[in-house]
Amino acid sequence: MKIRNIKKIMILCLLIAFTCTSLFVPPVSANGAVSAPYNWDNVKIGGGGGYVCGIVYNPTEKGLVYARTDMGGAYIRNKQTLEWEPITDWVSPDEWNLLGCESIATDPVDTNRVYIAAGTYTNSWTPMNGYILRSEDYGKTWERTELPFKFGGNMPGRSVGERLMIDPNSNNILYFAARSGKGLWKSTDYGKTWAKVSSFTNVGNYVEDPKFEYSSDNLGLCFVTFDSYKGTKGTPTKDIYVGVADKKNPLYVSHDAGETWSPVEGQPTESTFTQHNSKALKIGIPQHAVVNNKGILFVTYCDRGGPYQCDDGAIYKYDTNTGVWKDITPPSGKNWDGSPKYENYYGFSGLSVDAQNQDTLIISSLQSWWPDNFIFRSRDAGETWDAIWEHGESYPSRNLKYTMDISKAPWLTFGNKINAASGGLVKGDEIMNYPAPKLGWMMSALAINPFDSDEMMYGTGATIYGSKNLTDWDSGKLVNIEVMGTGVEETAVLSLICPPVNGVELISGVGDICGFVHKDLKTGPDMMMLSPRFTSTTGLDYAELNPETIVRVGNADKEQYEMIKKSVAISKDGGATWAEVQPNISYTFPAKTEDDIVQGGTVAVSADGSTFVWSTGTSQGVVCFENGGWKAVSTLPAGANVCSDRVNPKVFYAYANSTFYSSNDGGQTFTAVKTDLEAATSKIKAVPGKEGHVWIPGSTTGLSYTTDGGNTINEVNGVTRADVVGFGKAKAGEDYLAIYMCGEKDGLYAVYRSDDMAKSWVRVNDDQHQYGSINYSITGDLRVYGRVFVATNGRGIVYGEPNSDTPTTIIGDINEDGQVDAIDFAALKKYILNPTTLTDKQKIAADVNGDGSINSIDLAKLKSFILGIITHF
Repeated sequence: MKIRNIKKIMILCLLIAFTCTSLFVPPVSANGAVSAPYNWDNVKIGGGGGYVCGIVYNPTEKGLVYARTDMGGAYIRNKQTLEWEPITDWVSPDEWNLLGCESIATDPVDTNRVYIAAGTYTNSWTPMNGYILRSEDYGKTWERTELPFKFGGNMPGRSVGERLMIDPNSNNILYFAARSGKGLWKSTDYGKTWAKVSSFTNVGNYVEDPKFEYSSDNLGLCFVTFDSYKGTKGTPTKDIYVGVADKKNPLYVSHDAGETWSPVEGQPTESTFTQHNSKALKIGIPQHAVVNNKGILFVTYCDRGGPYQCDDGAIYKYDTNTGVWKDITPPSGKNWDGSPKYENYYGFSGLSVDAQNQDTLIISSLQSWWPDNFIFRSRDAGETWDAIWEHGESYPSRNLKYTMDISKAPWLTFGNKINAASGGLVKGDEIMNYPAPKLGWMMSALAINPFDSDEMMYGTGATIYGSKNLTDWDSGKLVNIEVMGTGVEETAVLSLICPPVNGVELISGVGDICGFVHKDLKTGPDMMMLSPRFTSTTGLDYAELNPETIVRVGNADKEQYEMIKKSVAISKDGGATWAEVQPNISYTFPAKTEDDIVQGGTVAVSADGSTFVWSTGTSQGVVCFENGGWKAVSTLPAGANVCSDRVNPKVFYAYANSTFYSSNDGGQTFTAVKTDLEAATSKIKAVPGKEGHVWIPGSTTGLSYTTDGGNTINEVNGVTRADVVGFGKAKAGEDYLAIYMCGEKDGLYAVYRSDDMAKSWVRVNDDQHQYGSINYSITGDLRVYGRVFVATNGRGIVYGEPNSDTPTTIIGDINEDGQVDAIDFAALKKYILNPTTLTDKQKIAADVNGDGSINSIDLAKLKSFILGIITHF
């Protein structure tokens, strides 16, 4: 019998054998591409850059603490380095919605268990329901359960919590307080299955703003908390409290372990709260609640759901032993002239009780924009309070009871200089009436370390701050507040460029905090780009033949610049300094309304830096800047994506409405070269060193390119989706730059690299490094082969570099014959039953689920792939 026939029979027998084998395979994210092993990390900005809305210490394991963000996943704090480490980077682009963390819970009994209520939006922006994620190894691996409704980790009211709670006396029981009118849910099997608590009938009724889809959802239920001190270990806690976004009945209680529920008697409601601001809404949205070991329940309230606007609020305490309520809201203090401040202007959210001394607690204002937020401390269960700052004798001075150390993220001044004498800041010669850096804003996450009364941390809209000497406050010493957000990278990144400029590794355009010139990938920059500072930088480009010339466009800070348009800036020294491009372009100058401001969009700089084309993000459309003046480009539609030829300074390209355009006069006029193309829009990008070469990614159509300025369009086989493309240094021996893509090939969305002009691709990320949404920007580095930078929506800037010690591998091809088949299944099964020697390359191929272990789960996935149940690993 011929050898090839023996092989066929062998494969057939093996297929029959393992089709009769019962192997459980949970839903997985699969990949079947050739894989090039990479090391992945964040380009460090430092401090976070986004809203940290929850910080939860484990009460029984020292040093165990988690943080949740509204759109950037969750983190665990490393006990040795005290830096944060992400635990949700495995979230795939298709499931980006899971990076919004509605709530997080750490098990006080089995401390290895952690749970996340994952889901970002409840509106039409995603069709995906929320999931309860559960881990039994501190977040290293996860299982999930889908609930039949959406979660809202980045929706109004994300400052409340925690919504997901574990019964500390019976840790198999979890409760989830849902929004959107979905009520209270309960699990009795460690989060595996869930059922609605039918006896809890108030689903909330508060809506932040019904005029807009984003804010028109019912805030629902706000938190769950247990009076565990009255309970018995091993028996479900009887007394449970649930906050409800219902100003008439904001707090409910069960005294029979969740069987029945009723409003707490005597509680404050919208008609009985003491109003501190006559212009605010009625108080009544509960934010956070804690029961101390004496049976005292503390509750913070706002007049709105938060986290952006709260104009009034309160804190009450309820003695569960006597049924007596008391308003313990801190007084508003005094004005600068010494008169009482009768009108409050902020609500309360953050709340933490000191586990070592449970009459001691701290609370925070949720949103006191001016001059700064407050933290209050009480050592007598809220009878008296001490504020962390007070107004001074004259405007704008303040008496500060703290110091601030932002050396780990110096950009947190936002370019302003501290004026320690006045408690304000100095900008030029002008004394401003707000501090830099601020204590924070959107301060809902506030926690005292249960093992160390000196340590507290709190989340803000930009970072995590904290203190290691909190109790010094009690003796009149200054509390030292410092950045404790190292490791958190939570920015939404909009644009990336990597100009070959000495001393510059990368330049980023970032949402909310402008963006940065990165001189070191592992050290955070000192400051964001200034003069002017944008709130968000939406577009970046540099002159390929004169790379120190860089232009950025973005959204102006309307308050800072008093409605004057300053949304385009230029640098002639590689980003070291910036200047406004004069004359400022505004069809109404200065702008009288926000609609008059020309801002946002994308920009393309000519190869020699003599001119640039700005496709604005507003109805004003596209403009060209040349010889110191502006000219409207009437031959391009508003919103067109633009890029410049990287060789010929006179040539620009644009794409809009399924049409490819080009310009041969420096961007002043454009001509349609190809029409009726498949992709409606495209983030086109031209190739350095190759005149006429432009790549055209399409989010629904795949990838194409032209080598003759658009006259001929070539399709790339096998790529069905391409959101963004970029270029980097060519592989040794190749004459075309390495191409990088965030897109889908053979059914798998991933980060890919091609070294042969898209004839073949290798996947360069893996299942543990997917980062959710990665469709904004990608670029290689013209100086370093293999290095790639990827912009994420909530996980900052990530970059990958080849692991030079690990060979490129086809996942599943254990015998290295170029095919994944039954012989590989047999080899893997043999290895699992009786481990044999595998090479490093074979071990990578055998670890088909990429979790670092080779076991029966890999075997099951390999079987499913060979049988066609899944199309890639």
